[in-house]
Amino acid sequence: MSEDSGREVVHRELDPERGEPNVQIAEIVAELKDTDASELTNMYSCIDHTIDHIFSNPPSPEADVEVRFSYEGSRITVEQNGTATIEQRQ
Repeated sequence: MSEDSGREVVHRELDPERGEPNVQIAEIVAELKDTDASELTNMYSCIDHTIDHIFSNPPSPEADVEVRFSYEGSRITVEQNGTATIEQRQ
């Protein structure tokens, strides 16, 4: 975790084998907000299955795909290798 100009930046690794990366992201955000994931907005309403597709049918490594979106006040970047970066405004 690092802090940069009024924001907290957290890096986590998603487990592509576990499946449900949307759920994994919601769990990380809930942990950072010190709340239960069931209390957060459903991720499918803001990002649908986009992240699922990166892991279930990955593009070639040369594509270097990343998905960036906002969720629950955080800016989230997910890379096709499973790296997730969550930036929270403080």
